[in-house]
Amino acid sequence: MEAIQSWVSKHKLTSIGAIWASAIGASLAWNSHARTPLKPSLRLIHARLHAQAVTLAVLSGAAAYHYYEKNSMKKADPTVPKSK
Repeated sequence: MEAIQSWVSKHKLTSIGAIWASAIGASLAWNSHARTPLKPSLRLIHARLHAQAVTLAVLSGAAAYHYYEKNSMKKADPTVPKSK
């Protein structure tokens, strides 16, 4: 698990892009098997919106994790200067 965390912390944009692309693919796959037929342009629009929502959720989680990690480092090491 630590290896995955270190890779993601080194390749932040790559991991977010991969999540976005997989969300697009998953949404397109889900919409292709929907009971109501949609035009391909609508499927693409819906897939983009779903991927945007997933990406925003991932970015929010990453920001919360970064904030938590930064605060835990300050508490563990009192020599770390506090940001203004």
